[in-house]
Amino acid sequence: MPGRRRPAAAAAVPSLWLDTAGPAPTPRPRLLGRLTADVAIVGAGFTGLWTAYHLRRDDPTLRVAVVEREIAGFGASGRNGGWCSALFPVQSMAPAMRGPLAATIDDIDAVCRAEGIDCDLVKDGFLELATTPAQLTRLRATLPSVPAVDSAPRWLDADQAARLVRVPGALGGILDPQCAALHPVKLVRGLATAAQRHGAELFEHSPAERIEPGRVVLADGEIQAGVVVRATEGYTPTLPGLRRDLAPVYSLIIATEPLPESVWAEIGWDRRVTLSDGRRLLIYAQRSADGRIVLGGRGAPYHFGSRTSPAFDSSPAVFEHLRRTLVTLFPAAANARITHRWGGPLAVPRDWTPGVSFAPDTGLAWAGGYVGDGVAAAALAGRTLADLIRGQHSPRTELPWVVDRRRPWEPEPARWLGINAGRLLAAAADTRENRTGRPSRLGPALDHLTGH
Repeated sequence: MPGRRRPAAAAAVPSLWLDTAGPAPTPRPRLLGRLTADVAIVGAGFTGLWTAYHLRRDDPTLRVAVVEREIAGFGASGRNGGWCSALFPVQSMAPAMRGPLAATIDDIDAVCRAEGIDCDLVKDGFLELATTPAQLTRLRATLPSVPAVDSAPRWLDADQAARLVRVPGALGGILDPQCAALHPVKLVRGLATAAQRHGAELFEHSPAERIEPGRVVLADGEIQAGVVVRATEGYTPTLPGLRRDLAPVYSLIIATEPLPESVWAEIGWDRRVTLSDGRRLLIYAQRSADGRIVLGGRGAPYHFGSRTSPAFDSSPAVFEHLRRTLVTLFPAAANARITHRWGGPLAVPRDWTPGVSFAPDTGLAWAGGYVGDGVAAAALAGRTLADLIRGQHSPRTELPWVVDRRRPWEPEPARWLGINAGRLLAAAADTRENRTGRPSRLGPALDHLTGH
């Protein structure tokens, strides 16, 4: 809508990734008027772009149009912590999903090589440390005594973990080789360019106001298409009729200045293994390609009515909590300057289960609800959607996350009370475990709230 929308750069706290991705790409056109396509995709994040990429690569006769209300990668795809993992949030489905997700990490690497996308991707694995006796008990319980295969997660004792990174008080941890660190904005920009090179049409600053069978109604036009894909993740509740479909939960991140080699030597974090620990209020970290510590975590409140706003991308209290956490984990970096602070919404389904869906009778498709682990999952979802839309049966279309519908969230105020109660329970459980060294009795209540 001319004159009524701010530029994307002003709509969010600038991230490290946006600042270090190189020159901004040439602005893409807005969609004005009416367009007819075979497939219309709403959302130019990883889900939408991977869907467009695979559709056009596998069938160049399809006309595929992607519309984005801001710029490609504006949402979680361009603001995440830069992990690309085989993690899946639901324990009962994780074994079935692990192999396809692990293969997807390698597929992303292969596409990057084939398409000339340099996104600083390095697959050095993921280390989840136990920094309290309670975390040690909980993490050890999640692993079999002997890994089934070399690519499976395995236990490291304290000395073995310290060879990867020296965190004070770490008692051991789980090393999962199926995780890569990367630069998400470089990946999403390269993927958008690759999708266009294969023939997909991409329109930015083209907000969808309504999604219907056969039609996407935009602020300044519409797309008529036999298939309409919703790939809007944390911004899904802004669309009519979808306010209870996904809950937008904010995750915030800080990044240090590039650290000198003397500090890295003291920390002992030589490889780009990604890092977390066993606390319940999740944190995640990586060593960036340019030598910074990037540390993110939960703790920001859920906002009543599933609201999203640029104002929610920043929280001084959460940023300070992350800074203190960084100093606790890496005392050698205590004096490092924090150069970037940013955040954004991820999407949480009521059952915490990411999903992929296509209804041939209506032509409506969607994928998402990745609960913060969406880089590899969105790539797998996009390829799965491409199979479903083209009517191609594959092992991907048989995965357990391919569903017809999902359970909606409760109406307000129950939704606001439940999600924020879970956040406060997680923080309280961590506090008690740090003080007592024993697993908190609040754990079962938290597991009940999150459906685990």
